[in-house]
Amino acid sequence: MIITNKLIPQGICLNLFGTFWTRNPNWIDKYVINHERIHTAQQRELLFIPFYIVYLIEWCIRRFQHSSWRQAYYNISFEREAYKHGDNLTYLKNRKLYSWIDFITQR
Repeated sequence: MIITNKLIPQGICLNLFGTFWTRNPNWIDKYVINHERIHTAQQRELLFIPFYIVYLIEWCIRRFQHSSWRQAYYNISFEREAYKHGDNLTYLKNRKLYSWIDFITQR
């Protein structure tokens, strides 16, 4: 489900408990939806709330490792998995549980 909200920055899609929030749904295509569905799979594995806690902790660690918040964001293991496989629309059919863990130590 995609929910429109004017508080969300333009060009951003947030996935909160499997619901997609965006300012303008017109820019969302099947690849963005696939990226967000990968996040939903990750969230389910960690029972949602722990996902957000781990995500925030990892972002803080990555922020110390990288010079900008944007680099920190792109290096979070959850984001690495979702960006790497976002264009593979069949990825979720064969995805192994906790696949995001493989991206933690990658640079």
